[in-house]
Parts: sequence; structure tokens; C-alpha cells
Amino acid sequence: MKQRIVIKVGSNVLTRPDGKLDVTRMSALVDQIAWLRKEGHEVILVSSGAMASGRGELHTDHSLDSVEQRQLFSAVGQVKLVGLYYDLFREFGIHVGQVLTMKENFQPGEQYENQRACMTVMLENGVLPIVNENDTVSVTELMFTDNDELSGLIAVMMKADMLILLSNIDGIFDRHPDDPEAKLISCVSPEHDISEYIQPEKSAFGRGGMHSKHTTARKVQKSGIRVIIANGERENIIVDLLTNTQSTPHTEFTPCK
Repeated sequence: MKQRIVIKVGSNVLTRPDGKLDVTRMSALVDQIAWLRKEGHEVILVSSGAMASGRGELHTDHSLDSVEQRQLFSAVGQVKLVGLYYDLFREFGIHVGQVLTMKENFQPGEQYENQRACMTVMLENGVLPIVNENDTVSVTELMFTDNDELSGLIAVMMKADMLILLSNIDGIFDRHPDDPEAKLISCVSPEHDISEYIQPEKSAFGRGGMHSKHTTARKVQKSGIRVIIANGERENIIVDLLTNTQSTPHTEFTPCK
């Protein structure tokens, strides 16, 4: 069955240990998204990685505060990031379009409708939207919590069938994942309270963490959309989630009826 799928790829998936962009992993994810498209699914990609991409390009010779770094590295990195996606998707004959957005664009009104109309016409014409926050102007109170929040808002706006949140961990565990006794929680129904298992830590390279993913998943679940949290570092993870769901490690939030 044809589905509209929003895929969010986190910074920890796209970033190497040295903080630079992992082009090999990008290529593997593009291969899998191309497979989804070949199977007839519509895909919207919410991608982190602009900061890492910019950080790998620039070597500043003077100190910058955190806001200046975010603006500079994101401005330079976003161009490189989308350029890489363009080249990788072109190998499959897939056209991509960039959507840079801000939190205020999700308030009811003209901007919200324009944004939805833009992505709708892209999908109708076979163009794959690549969405990210406009980090050059979104600072402090104007920022999304992270791209988890952004991907959830996109999923609801575009009436997606599924939201896949890819991180560097298999999902939500019943205790700290480093604990050898920890067990993966595979399914979370609307009435299932797992808040006691959520760790407050943020990710190494991004602003999010499992707390953010849990919050986003709950909100999207209430909108009737299926949400999956899975490990983007696993080989062929997206294809396996669609074709071999039961035996692929993940946490699924089943939608409200």
C-alpha cells in the first residue's frame, strides 16, 4: 500500500566521531529512500547535518559565540549538505527540493498554508522535499526544540501515514541502554505510560535526545500517525522496517484509533 512517510535523520546518524559529515552513511540512506520511492511511497526527508557539514568546511581564525557558530556553520553547511543530497539522489533520477522553515511557519495562517501547498506540489510532481530549520535566522526562542519536533510538525501538517525517527540507538529501553539487563520496548500504545524510562540526556552532536523523541512521538501518535524510533546506523534499517518489521529492532508508537 502506498504511504506518505516522513523520515527524520538525526545529527548522530549523519556525523562521524570527529564531528564531520558521514558521507558514506548519507549515501546508504539515500539508497534506501530511493527504494521506498521505487515501491511507490512518497517520502519527505527531515535532515540534520548542516552544522557538521559547515564545521568540516571552515576553520575560523577567531573565536565565535554559540549563535555566531550556528549561523556561520549552518549557512555554509546547508549548501554542501543539499548539494550532496542532490548528487546522490540524481543517481536514481530523483529530483530534490529544499525547504527551510522556522517555528513561526507552523502557526495557523497564510505561512502555514503556503508551506503545506509548497510541499504538496513537490510531492505531486515527484520531487522529494528535504526539510531543515533555517538556522541562519532561527535563534533562541525562535528555534524548534530540535529536528524531532520539526519532523513531527511536518508529519501532522502533511497528513503522513508514518514518521520514522532515526537516531543512533534502537529505540526506547526499560532502563539505561548500557545496562546489560535493558530490554527494548517494541510497542507503545496510546494508553501505555513509559515516561519513567525516558532519559533526559541530549545527543552528542544535536539538540535532541530520547526525551525529545518520546515527546514528538506522543504528539504525532495522537494525530493518528504511526511513529517508529530506530537506529539509523543499522545497515538497511529503513528497508527492514518496511519489509521485516517484526524482527527489526525498533520502538513503535501505534496511532490512536
